[in-house]
Amino acid sequence: MAHLHDDKIKFLEETANIIRQSLIEELVSAGSGHTAGPLGMADIFTAFYFHILNHDPKNPLWEERDRLVLSNGHIVPIRYAAMAHAGYFPVEELKTLRKFGSRLQGHPERMRLPAVESTSGPLGSGLGQAAGIAYGARMDGKKFRTYCLLSDGEHDAGNLWESAMFAGKNKLSNLTAVIDRNNIQINGMTEDVMPIEPLADKYRAFNWHVIEANGHDFEQFVSAIEEAKAIYEKPTVIIAHTIPGKGIKEIEFDYLWHGKPPKPDEAKKFLAELRTLGGKIKSEHE
Repeated sequence: MAHLHDDKIKFLEETANIIRQSLIEELVSAGSGHTAGPLGMADIFTAFYFHILNHDPKNPLWEERDRLVLSNGHIVPIRYAAMAHAGYFPVEELKTLRKFGSRLQGHPERMRLPAVESTSGPLGSGLGQAAGIAYGARMDGKKFRTYCLLSDGEHDAGNLWESAMFAGKNKLSNLTAVIDRNNIQINGMTEDVMPIEPLADKYRAFNWHVIEANGHDFEQFVSAIEEAKAIYEKPTVIIAHTIPGKGIKEIEFDYLWHGKPPKPDEAKKFLAELRTLGGKIKSEHE
């Protein structure tokens, strides 16, 4: 991984903003989908696809690529946007989100789009998939790393904790989980629906190395990834504190935006706000 100098940080910030704009275009085109979580994860996906991952968009199934497993598949529109801008497929294809026959379904399908790595939808399953990939890589002597992105709300699912126990027991140091700790889920705040704290202590009890980081601070998040690489006897979990709806002030921390898309007039307003932060994409919603 290259050094994260000031120019690269600026590039990542501008890229994340452009990716957020593409997300809004995707969602308003589809007329359905999730808004708050994807906006909150734009910085993390930008960090992965434009700095962290060892990957090749022109050879998406390269055997030595790092694996990025998305467990909370409902936020996949932001992953699609990051992949498109990274060169995996044309940006124009984002407008086919959730359309019949599209490669870009509302939840990712592994057989439709190369390098998506897993089909996800049922929450709580992704960590088990990622742990299996990491375990298999160690058996085969492969050097690639496996990353798993998780929502905080899916920690209500018991099968996730079975996977955490498996990874901890087997000391899968080639596995790094990233939790989107945005504090919301579809019907309220996580600590009201089903409290998951003390989250860090729970992972430590399962023999994980725990790091907490600001998910919108590129330098801090990349530093956490580097620390994870230096841990050789445990899997690592990064609890990434994020703001749902990041970039659109009126919907930040509003759980009602968890699972709904913007309407055309809202999209126009949201895009205008994002453009004040720098960068602009071509829009049909001027």
